[in-house]
Amino acid sequence: MTKTPDFTKVVQDMMASFPVDASAFQNAFKTQAAFAEKFSKVAIEAAEKSTEISAKWTKDTLAKVADIAKAKSEPADYSKSVTDFASAAAEMAAENLAAFAEVAKKVQMETVELMLAAGKDISEDATAAVKKATAEVTSVAKKAAAAAK
Repeated sequence: MTKTPDFTKVVQDMMASFPVDASAFQNAFKTQAAFAEKFSKVAIEAAEKSTEISAKWTKDTLAKVADIAKAKSEPADYSKSVTDFASAAAEMAAENLAAFAEVAKKVQMETVELMLAAGKDISEDATAAVKKATAEVTSVAKKAAAAAK
């Protein structure tokens, strides 16, 4: 019977000829962590601003409701206070929705800027990694060719 050749040594030699650069993985992780931090900062700032807008809107609405709840001397004053409240509520809604729209617009702009920066950095990292890998493979190929002679 024929014995199956053991390719373990061949595979080990081949893998050793193509060293993996762990620093590339570390750099990629650091880059990703930095962008995650920046994205988180954008999201947290937006959440803080949105919370401030909501809290102010609620406080202003409650102040207007307090005006409605006050006792009036004339029955017509009740309908006037409800009408004033409805008018003020519509105005507050328009102002606060515009403020929310500004927050959303800012988040969108900052996100696009971060994505463009991330794409540029990733492209530069990939180009550097490919150049380095190409140089290493070329070096290994030259050594293999020299050893074969």
